[in-house]
Amino acid sequence: MKALVYHGDHKIALEEKPKPALLKSTDAIVKVVKTTICGTDLGIYKGKNPEVADGRILGHEGLGIIEEVGESVTQFKKGDKVLISCVTSCGTCDYCKKQLYAHCRDGGWILGYMIDGVQAEYVRIPHAANSLYKIPEGLDDETAVLLSDILPTGHEIGVQYGNVKPGDAIAIVGAGPVGMAVLLTAQFYSPSIIIMVDMDENRLALAKELGATHTINSATQNVIEAVQKIAGEGVDVAIEAVGIPATWDICQHIVKPGAHIANVGVHGVKVDFELQKLWIKNLTITTGLVNTNTTPMLIKAATSNKFELNKLITHHFKLDEIEHAYQVFLNGAKEKAMKIIISNE
Repeated sequence: MKALVYHGDHKIALEEKPKPALLKSTDAIVKVVKTTICGTDLGIYKGKNPEVADGRILGHEGLGIIEEVGESVTQFKKGDKVLISCVTSCGTCDYCKKQLYAHCRDGGWILGYMIDGVQAEYVRIPHAANSLYKIPEGLDDETAVLLSDILPTGHEIGVQYGNVKPGDAIAIVGAGPVGMAVLLTAQFYSPSIIIMVDMDENRLALAKELGATHTINSATQNVIEAVQKIAGEGVDVAIEAVGIPATWDICQHIVKPGAHIANVGVHGVKVDFELQKLWIKNLTITTGLVNTNTTPMLIKAATSNKFELNKLITHHFKLDEIEHAYQVFLNGAKEKAMKIIISNE
């Protein structure tokens, strides 16, 4: 089969690899129909995760058709169309019983990281009963791909951990795919002010279209001053959705007393945590990796067209073009790329 294979810092190649086989009775083999590229995949490509083995097939988001199931998998059968969760969960360990599926003792984020992923024609899914979801009638395939990772990530680690409530003033720092997912799912909770902060005018314009009440271009405006003009003393919730020191710094300076800072971004270097200023503000600061415990609810919401998820999809490629797709996603601002769909059909 064809698969995108990682060979070290800035080295990827579309290669022929053996088709995966069942290793345990709880596995499933899925024929991948559509997948995408995540910012985390770019991090691996850039050498941010040296623990990723040479020869690893990348990717952790997608949907496909069940090809084969192990004898212990009774919930699915050959031919079922399924969403592939970015997080693998056994469903029985102590963390899974707390719905902390991200920390499953025999799973978590392993696809495209510790085991071969979905940017291929076929993928093996461990613990299939708890790591796949049937695609309901009425849910578009491309929309479904966005439910693998970015939508539950934005909702759980941004909105829920940030404790967004009706009437809140919130700021989302970073208008990439996850920041947009925060924007969409935050509207379930009726905040009164939604400020989107980014340096890309195209993304800020899309944020306005998707429900942001205000936008701030951090390349041309003083974000702290701009937030104060909009929200007075500061916001109730600041959500960091990039993962660099500058965006963290914005968040810790725009919150008012009693606020929440929800860090969603994947950080690769140290940040300055100004505890000498923050200790007195009664803040709640959260971090996390998505658990996907809200995925079933989000599937229902997407099926009933509660989101305009299709507006996040900007580019389409075939699997044969995936190396070029990576370059497009790497140059997202120049290419006006948000979410890329890669098809095996």
